[in-house]
Amino acid sequence: MVIVVKIVVIVVVVVMVIVVMVVVIVVMMVNVMEVMVMPNVLMVVVMVKMMVLVMGIVIEVVVVVLMVMLVLVMVVVIVVKEGGEGYGCG
Repeated sequence: MVIVVKIVVIVVVVVMVIVVMVVVIVVMMVNVMEVMVMPNVLMVVVMVKMMVLVMGIVIEVVVVVLMVMLVLVMVVVIVVKEGGEGYGCG
């Protein structure tokens, strides 16, 4: 049981780190683009920023879904481990 929890925690941490890195890279790219193409293409910059916002929301939703799934998996594992003989095979 402890091993499963450790693995889950490691996976969650790795996913979070990757997500943060991706977001940082995207934001940096947007900033570079702003510097490169000055006011001419304000529309493009606005569109890119909107895309980044949407991406951030999507990533947050994905993370939340992942967390919920992990919690559900852990609950199922605990129930199966603890109550296998009792109410599992009733």
